[in-house]
Amino acid sequence: MNTTHSALPRYRPDPPGTHPPLLSPEYRSTALRAPALPPILLPQNLTEVTGPLLGPGRIGPNDHDLTIQHAEEPVGQRIIVFGRLLDGDGRPVPHSLIEIWQANAAGRYRHTGDRWPGPLDPNFTGLGRTLTDEHGGYRFTTIKPGAYPWRNHDNAWRPAHIHFSVFGRAFTQRLVTQMYFPDDPLFGQDPIYNSVPEAARPRLISRFSLEHTQPEWALAFEFDIILRGRRATPWEEPHDD
Repeated sequence: MNTTHSALPRYRPDPPGTHPPLLSPEYRSTALRAPALPPILLPQNLTEVTGPLLGPGRIGPNDHDLTIQHAEEPVGQRIIVFGRLLDGDGRPVPHSLIEIWQANAAGRYRHTGDRWPGPLDPNFTGLGRTLTDEHGGYRFTTIKPGAYPWRNHDNAWRPAHIHFSVFGRAFTQRLVTQMYFPDDPLFGQDPIYNSVPEAARPRLISRFSLEHTQPEWALAFEFDIILRGRRATPWEEPHDD
């Protein structure tokens, strides 16, 4: 079979002012990792878009519910995080792998590099994954993460947030973003949030949903993820082809 690059997927770039710059001086670690030279485009070949495949075999029965993955329930406010994965034209993206990772209710990650004196929770790993359904919908049950200190600037604290990783048909088709919670008082001093162009910042903030809140069980927050176009969710890395 004679396969050419023209048969591979191509994408229109997002409008200017959607994604944060690679170098943002207020976010100090970008000075160490931002490229010093213009990136070199490596066109996708058939291998990059066909493997490894990411499908139902990658999902465990409790991966979508971070509150039942251990012997006992974790400490903290139980929440439901749900939404839809949509393309730039508003169409649902079904059967796509979505992963999340987050700090626990005290703002502590289960990671050897996180050593601030917030307590670890033996019943909370902070990792989840699911596949979108035929309508592009996804749903996680988890614990609302706490804020945590970091050493970017004087008395620096990160707002509560959940990291999202969205995969396409293959591992190389991956996008990463963060979801925040409404009315967080730490937005104004967080250089990661503020590195996103101002008009795009509301797309990173979830919406409280009383309709989907479960009485005497869990608050609900809605977070739609839009891959491209005028209302694209800001991503942590540029993804223009």
